[in-house]
Amino acid sequence: MMILSILVGIAAGFAAVAIKKSVHLISHFVHTYLGQEHGYIYLISPTVGIFLTVLFIKYVIRRPVRHGIPNVLYAISKNEGKMNRHNMFSSIVTSALTVGFGGSVGLEGPTVSTGAAIGSNVGQLFRLNYRQIKLLLGCACAAAMSAIFKAPIAAIVFSLEVIMLDLTLAAIVPILLASISAVIVSYIFMGQEVVYPFELFHTYEMIDLVYYVFLGIVAGFVSSYFTRIYIFMEKWFEKLEKHRIRLPVGGALLGILLFFFPALYGEGYDVINSALSGNTNFIFENTIFQNWSGSIWAAFILLTVIIAFKVVATSLTFGSGGVGGIFAPTLFMGANTGLLFANIVNKLGFHQLPVQNFALIGMAGLIAGVLQAPLTGLFLIADLTGGYEMFLPLMITATASFATAKTFERHSVYTHLLAMRKELLTHDKDQAVLTMMEVKNLIETDFATIDPKATLGDLVNVVSDAHRNLFPVVDSNGRMHGMIKMDDIRKIIFKPELYKTTMVKDLMYMPEYFISPDDSMEDLVEMFRKSSRFNIAVIDHGKYLGFISRANAFTAYRNQLKMFSGDY
Repeated sequence: MMILSILVGIAAGFAAVAIKKSVHLISHFVHTYLGQEHGYIYLISPTVGIFLTVLFIKYVIRRPVRHGIPNVLYAISKNEGKMNRHNMFSSIVTSALTVGFGGSVGLEGPTVSTGAAIGSNVGQLFRLNYRQIKLLLGCACAAAMSAIFKAPIAAIVFSLEVIMLDLTLAAIVPILLASISAVIVSYIFMGQEVVYPFELFHTYEMIDLVYYVFLGIVAGFVSSYFTRIYIFMEKWFEKLEKHRIRLPVGGALLGILLFFFPALYGEGYDVINSALSGNTNFIFENTIFQNWSGSIWAAFILLTVIIAFKVVATSLTFGSGGVGGIFAPTLFMGANTGLLFANIVNKLGFHQLPVQNFALIGMAGLIAGVLQAPLTGLFLIADLTGGYEMFLPLMITATASFATAKTFERHSVYTHLLAMRKELLTHDKDQAVLTMMEVKNLIETDFATIDPKATLGDLVNVVSDAHRNLFPVVDSNGRMHGMIKMDDIRKIIFKPELYKTTMVKDLMYMPEYFISPDDSMEDLVEMFRKSSRFNIAVIDHGKYLGFISRANAFTAYRNQLKMFSGDY
């Protein structure tokens, strides 16, 4: 496992390099050959990139390329850690086209998905079990994050916190090796410079900590806004029945938005670096608002609009068919939230805050709130910028943001859909095991059935050959009309005079409790608890499928728990 973790780390590192280099190459092509009039580039090039992405998916891959991290979480929870082979390269091409042409998303999700697919397929190649494949997935995800952000410590925390990997010695060593291997590859091909250069002129005063609490609360509200708008836009695009409508509608809206607010173009790293330096000139550059550049309140208003519209631009990119991640948009909104907060406080004269520091800490606040991963936000920003001297403000803001966002949003943007479908794994082993189990795999079909038109005599003949004490009453079309328990007929089965006159339909009853094969294991467990029954009927739209026994369900649970929790 240690050797494989190193190999997976190296492969994920090369994937991160490939994605980054591809985006830079495509971006250079766009600005060189599509002209230097930035306004017009912003209007059309993102749509061109998304169009090429859609063509690649439809005619080359011919399978959907799902969002990166949710796709990984789904593979862990419902697909035994197995991911399709095309995910090892499809996300590289599609995200490079989307972001290279200016789609308002990041590269982190596709990089993580690519790394995870490599880890999954390596595990399948060596016929590893579920626990080992899951570990390789976690190693690959950590490696991808380590390489793309050059943040090896934060990558390990991310794997444990977001990918829900267990914090055990058997897991931590391979993750460390994968993260180290990936970041070395990144250093070799992309240099050792930090992603976001940050110069710390002074740390903080004790009075500043109060304002970091307020920044965390504001970041929590912005995170809740991000999550709700993202989910709303996702549902809005789902209502557009034809996929061919989504691209022109979403692309046109995205182009218009970027034309008026060029800061929303692409990943936004330049804008983030401007915010980290305390510079607000990017708000007016190449825009129709240049004449307002002398007004500080105009800057505040436009900065608020840019923060509010970033998630809209990101959602439009995804809804139109683009592929990317939400890390970069989250960092973008965080840096600008911190910048706006500090400038407003300074302008109102409450206290003079270090604007650059608050822009930096705001990034951690949004990561903690949007991803609901406070430790990832804390270590990521410290790793990205070398800002470990600001660890206490980072902790305060990340915690306050997480607590605020969690008050309004039960799940993050990564997990809301999986949670709605009850497919989300957590660190709660009991819940995780139930999530991985499926009702349809527990159905027992060895119950002797009887037709509703049959007599007691026919039922006695069935009973004589049966080895179960329940007899579902099912017609020739497979529809269940009821059931009969042995206890209900025990007193009359030895009375031959009733065999022809007593009908099965007069003896049966419809079970009070039954379940569908599509229901979750949590539903089944709750039904067993409420009913105190030993067997629950499984009915699919009126069709009889079988029963699930309490004993069989418990045995399957124990086997799954053993598989899930054993040593690597």
